[in-house]
Amino acid sequence: MAARSILCRAAIAVLMAGSIGAIRPSLADEPLPAAAGDPDDWRFRIALYGWAPSVAGSVTAHGQTVDVNASFIQILQKSDSLIGYMGYFEADKGRVGLYLDTVWAKLGFDSSLSSYRNPIAGLKISTSSNTAVTYTFTIIEAGGLYEIARWPGSPGSFTALDGLLGFRYWNNSIDLNFDFVGTVDFTRLSNLLGRDVQFSRSFAIARSGSIDWVDPLVGLRLRHQFTPSQDVMLRGDVGGFGFQNRFEWQAVGVYSYAWQFTGYQLAALIGYRALSVNATNDFNGNGANLILHGPIIGVSVRF
Repeated sequence: MAARSILCRAAIAVLMAGSIGAIRPSLADEPLPAAAGDPDDWRFRIALYGWAPSVAGSVTAHGQTVDVNASFIQILQKSDSLIGYMGYFEADKGRVGLYLDTVWAKLGFDSSLSSYRNPIAGLKISTSSNTAVTYTFTIIEAGGLYEIARWPGSPGSFTALDGLLGFRYWNNSIDLNFDFVGTVDFTRLSNLLGRDVQFSRSFAIARSGSIDWVDPLVGLRLRHQFTPSQDVMLRGDVGGFGFQNRFEWQAVGVYSYAWQFTGYQLAALIGYRALSVNATNDFNGNGANLILHGPIIGVSVRF
């Protein structure tokens, strides 16, 4: 009887083991999960973009200052000089990264978009030149990035905060070219002669005034990934810090949508950028006090 009971229990145990095995295969039979990408691998991003800036402020060449205030649409309609190039490169490994941003543009402002500051009391100026100001600038920015914090969200979503430290190089070329007729009120000489003393002359006020400098900068970048295909980036930085009477700031916001291909992502991006600089005249009497701001549109490749 005891032997029969033991056999029955053994048979039940075998049947139960077979049932469990049918429901859940052994770990050796389970498919292995796909290997996750190494977070310490190098990641690269290359972007080409267009920036359509409106310009407000003043530029100075050889001590002569011209105020400029024009939207990008006005510049587009009335300028005979409107070309540019913008590119961005970033390399990241783990929490550390490097970046390089370059901007080159040539903007022309006709007499309706600029006004010459009168340096002499009594001098009246009327411009007749089509292009009063040609402003060419090159901006090269490079630096390092460090991911300060990361907050995971739903699957495929996260928020990250980066700190950045770098420098920004400016090279500005300012060509003020006014053809003008002027009238000067020389009161004493007019009283002696019994008539107004006037003159008219056509010439360029100042040509090829150039100024360049390098300023350190520090800033923060906030990134939020909604899905693996959609993300938004907000960035702000300040530079110059009053060194040699210069100060600058920048604010950028960009949204991007990516399409995944084998080994890389292709993304379209759109955003807005504002960049301000206040550089007091140098020894040659050249300077710039400008805010450039406008929309950004471009494409990027990530791999």
